[in-house]
Amino acid sequence: MDLSGLHLFDPTLVDSVRHTVAAAQDQIAGALHALAPGWVPDGGDYGSPDPGDGGRIDTVEAPGEKPSTVPPDKKVVEGSLEKKDTPGAGSPTSSVDFSIWGIVSRADPIAKAVIAILSVASVWSWAIIFEKVIALRAVNSRSDKFEDRFWSGGSVDQLFDEVGRRPNSPMAALFAAAMREWRQSTTPDHTGHQTILGGVKERIERVMHVTLGREMSRLERNVGFLATVGATAPFIGLFGTVWGIMSSFQHIAIQKNTNLATVAPGISEALFATALGLLAAIPAVIAYNRFSGELDRYAHRLEGFTGEFTAIVSRQLEGGVR
Repeated sequence: MDLSGLHLFDPTLVDSVRHTVAAAQDQIAGALHALAPGWVPDGGDYGSPDPGDGGRIDTVEAPGEKPSTVPPDKKVVEGSLEKKDTPGAGSPTSSVDFSIWGIVSRADPIAKAVIAILSVASVWSWAIIFEKVIALRAVNSRSDKFEDRFWSGGSVDQLFDEVGRRPNSPMAALFAAAMREWRQSTTPDHTGHQTILGGVKERIERVMHVTLGREMSRLERNVGFLATVGATAPFIGLFGTVWGIMSSFQHIAIQKNTNLATVAPGISEALFATALGLLAAIPAVIAYNRFSGELDRYAHRLEGFTGEFTAIVSRQLEGGVR
């Protein structure tokens, strides 16, 4: 049977199908190009069939695009591949100021209040430290000089006349108070002899203890503030730390972003509050412990002088006034 004249498909129908497929491919390519401008299909762009070329499909570039030079085995899909930022160039945190002034200016009112409190406490602590170092050094030096003169064997009346009005050290103040009570307790009689009133030793001892307490209170003034700063500054800094972390979480929730630019400012404020609290507390604790030890030693020194002076008075009373 001769089948050469039999056509399985109508050529007109085949051409219509080809044009329909080509139009659909062009629409798909246009849609994909709109979603991803750099999209290149595997093996080249879809093209339109050439009816006169045996159904071969020529490569057709996307409208407005230059011919692609990307190898067929590599797909470049812009927008679907993650872009890598060059370090230091265009980084989200490169414009954030992490200096001390930048952190303070960025902080909210509560964080600024914490920073202000800790800063004032630190400055005041250092002022007290310098003042006490100078004062205790001067007190010990003047007390050494007074003790040398007291035990040199000279007249106590002459020494009282020199330092009694304006004692320049707590030890000199104890001596002046005791001598003042001694002179008030001894009165001359009609013959010119000194008459000692009863209980003079107890009164002198009491006056010296009262003077000792007053002088030590003056020396210990503001030392308690160092203990307060040392005990509370770390907790104030911890409060600032917690507040800064809470602020960071709030920014994350608002911006719905967890990158470094969102988290870093709040964390820096939190760590700065912690560092400032430790900066205020550590010197205050060290200075308080040192000053407490020096003041205790000086108080024992004054108590020893009080006991020695009352012993001298007791010997005077037992041997009679000379």
